[in-house]
Amino acid sequence: MAFFELAKKRYSVRQFKNQPVEDDKLKYVLETARMAPSACNYQPLSFVVVTDEAAKTKVISSYNREWIKTAPAIIVVCGNHKESWHRGDGKDHCDIDAAIAADHITLAAADIGLGTCWVCAFDSKKCHEALKLPEYIEPIVLLPIGYPEEDIQPQKKRKELDDLIRQNRW
Repeated sequence: MAFFELAKKRYSVRQFKNQPVEDDKLKYVLETARMAPSACNYQPLSFVVVTDEAAKTKVISSYNREWIKTAPAIIVVCGNHKESWHRGDGKDHCDIDAAIAADHITLAAADIGLGTCWVCAFDSKKCHEALKLPEYIEPIVLLPIGYPEEDIQPQKKRKELDDLIRQNRW
């Protein structure tokens, strides 16, 4: 599939079929995340794949919405701020690296018929505890993943391109 068509196809899925995701498909999307660029190639990321129902319940308690309970798996994109690149002014690029990797996962998932939804508005401390993460690892994004209940292709609301572009200056 051409990249632009794939980008248009991807949408936030909030209702999943009661069907597990095959291990080879999970590995495929995680492999695309592994290939994602990171600042100075430091790769300060880890991916916790949560499929066990008891473990999922604990993670879901950090984002208690009914729809997420339908996801057969949740990929928790985690960052290591000790290993991430920090710009000269101190800006930490860990979250940016995590976002790029998460985006690779969402696009790869859409390419093979899976759906995802970015979840950032979760209780990071609760998720950290649920996964028993080391103190220096931060859960940055929850990505519920699975087969969409319906392939609805919602109309995406996007600004016009001309509203986003500035040429040579603001």
